[in-house]
Formats: sequence, C-alpha cells, structure tokens
Amino acid sequence: MKHLTSRDNPLFKRLKALSAGPQHQRRAGVMLLEGAHLAQACLAAGVEPEHCVVSDTGLDHAEIAALVARIDPAHIVVLPHALFEQISTLVNGVGILLVAPLPQHTLPPRLVGDCVVLDGVQDAGNVGSILRSAAAANIRAVYCISGTAFAWAPKVVRAGMGAHFLLDIVEGLDPQTLIERLDVPIAITDSHGAAAVFDSDLRAPLAWVFGNEGAGVSAPWRAAATQRVTIPQPGGVESLNVAAAAAVCLFEQVRQRR
Repeated sequence: MKHLTSRDNPLFKRLKALSAGPQHQRRAGVMLLEGAHLAQACLAAGVEPEHCVVSDTGLDHAEIAALVARIDPAHIVVLPHALFEQISTLVNGVGILLVAPLPQHTLPPRLVGDCVVLDGVQDAGNVGSILRSAAAANIRAVYCISGTAFAWAPKVVRAGMGAHFLLDIVEGLDPQTLIERLDVPIAITDSHGAAAVFDSDLRAPLAWVFGNEGAGVSAPWRAAATQRVTIPQPGGVESLNVAAAAAVCLFEQVRQRR
C-alpha cells in the first residue's frame, strides 16, 4: 500500500492527467471507476485494477475498507483527502477510484444474435442509460458507430451503473462494416409510416439501431432497415429521449418473448 502526500509525485500527476477528460483515458487505454458501486461491479467481473486510489478518510468507511481488502496491496494508493478531491470526478464521492484497463472486445465475423447499435448517440447519459437497458434486457452485444460518445467515459460508466461489465462493447465502427456482418434483421425507430412497436413482432433476434439525439438514425441504417417501429405517444409530445425510446423497445421485446 502506497501513501502519497505530494502533488509532485509522478503517479499523482498521471492520475490527475487521466481525470482531466475521457480523451486522456482513451489514449491511455484505461477507465476510471469512482464510487463503491462501480468498484464492486469491476471486482465482481474479475477485472484487476491497475490502481485502487482511496482517500485517507475513505478508509474509515466500512464498505470502502471491505473493497480495498479484496485488492492486491501493491495496487493500492492512499491519498490525503485534499489530493483525492483533485482527481475525483464526483462532487460528493466516498473516496475510492479504480484505474482499470479497458476491455478489448472485437467484432465477430458474423453477427447472429440480438445486439444494440449506437449510431452517433452523443450524450454520455443517454449512452450509459441505453447500455444499462440493454444489459437488463439480456442483450450482450453493443456496437458503437464512430461519433458515439466514448462508452467508458466516467459519465457513461456512472449512468450504466455497472452494466458495462455485462456487455461486449465494440467502438469506432463504420456502418457499412457492421451492416455487412449482420445476419439478423435491422430494426429502427421511425415516426413516419412505421408500425407501433406494440403491434410489431419482435420475438426473433434483432439488431436495434438507435440514432443521434438530433438527426436520428443515419442514412445507411435507414436504407438497410428491415423493420421500422414507432412508439405511440398519446400525450402529444413530439418525441421521446433516445434512452427512453430504447428502453421501451427493448422491454417490449422482452415482454413478447415471455
């Protein structure tokens, strides 16, 4: 267990650089997981963190102490509360942050089961919420088209609430590469001329494509779609948030398969 007290320490400087933004984490090939819930999910998935960073005050919490006890002491870094706050991504955190390697999932040659495709979904909260819904609906494959928010950014991971560790997430894809490998029908949401999702047969495997918050599903996916569904909105609202729409669609599929 290492105790760091100086902001000039090279390890502290690295931690602070990583906490500066998702682009730094992506370049370094690591994710930052702050809070007891995400730390628990990471350890339960068998992921060994590079560093477990805790504040000296955090060690006073029984939950944090129990998590720290599960980690190799050589990977534990203790910081004074004031230094920990300089790398914290939360306003009122409890004093534990894991630095862990990014999972390396690859695109299979053929895609034959249910999957979710994120087509330029840019809001971190939306991406995390859709990942959480996908995991809860027992969909394990998620494919992110270029332009989608970094799936392992701290805000996305927090919104996912541990769902990331139940998913195979592949990022940075172009639509055509993915379309050519899909051996399942492609379903999109469409407000024009589509069948109500509650009247559509969703029992077979599907590739669900959810598009950008403003522009919606892009042209390549519209051209490739074999099933278009709409979500009835009797209240007269123009449209649903993409994360809400995804949850409705995925759980209507769950309902039909019961």
